[in-house]
Amino acid sequence: MNVFRRGFAMASSSASSLRQARKVVCIGRNYADHIAELNSARPKQPFYFLKPTTSILLPGEGPVKRPKGVELSYEVELALIIGKTVKDFSVEDEAGAIDAIESYALGIDMTARNVQWEAKKKGLPWSINKGFDTFLPMSNIIPKSAIPDPHSIELYLSVNNEIRQNDSTNLFLFKVPQMLSAISQVMTLEKGDIVLTGTPKGVGPVLPGEVMRAGIKVNGKEIEESKIEVAVEESTGAYAYAET
Repeated sequence: MNVFRRGFAMASSSASSLRQARKVVCIGRNYADHIAELNSARPKQPFYFLKPTTSILLPGEGPVKRPKGVELSYEVELALIIGKTVKDFSVEDEAGAIDAIESYALGIDMTARNVQWEAKKKGLPWSINKGFDTFLPMSNIIPKSAIPDPHSIELYLSVNNEIRQNDSTNLFLFKVPQMLSAISQVMTLEKGDIVLTGTPKGVGPVLPGEVMRAGIKVNGKEIEESKIEVAVEESTGAYAYAET
């Protein structure tokens, strides 16, 4: 095995540990400009929903599949990989919040936007619009040491090399201690669970045949493990959107 193939195999093996997550918890509406662009209400406390672990798409596993009739949208997000059991976490414990993180990753929260609009309008759950297979492309695992402060990194995403999202996590409305506190008051976070921390402005459509690239920069330097490159294809599955 040559050096490139050996390196890819090691990275893939590392990323495969993401499948050990028992749940993926997604913080919504955590950037003011993103709230404005979707004309959503600003939450008074962290708002979150779940994505199934079957939506995880590891590096090299293939394309994102757009279900028939779906308006597909991207949302790039920093992912926290939880390293210990977290229950009733104190929002004042900033050091404890960082200690609870084992590592990081980058994720793209793919969304069936037209399905979501219908769900919002009718007060329906979000499981369908967030939960399709391949709807969570993930990067390789990012060592904790590579991100000294999760509140001070740059996220970017491009479609066909055109930058669509590019913002800093210093714009979080709710920081990590608030996220972990709000979630763990309701459901226990377990080792290996994934917390997506919200997406900045610039979300938009992506079509079959297009390629998304995303990454994280710390002090202007890109983290190699954070890079995602994933194409979009039309799904050949049985699902076809129809109004509920």
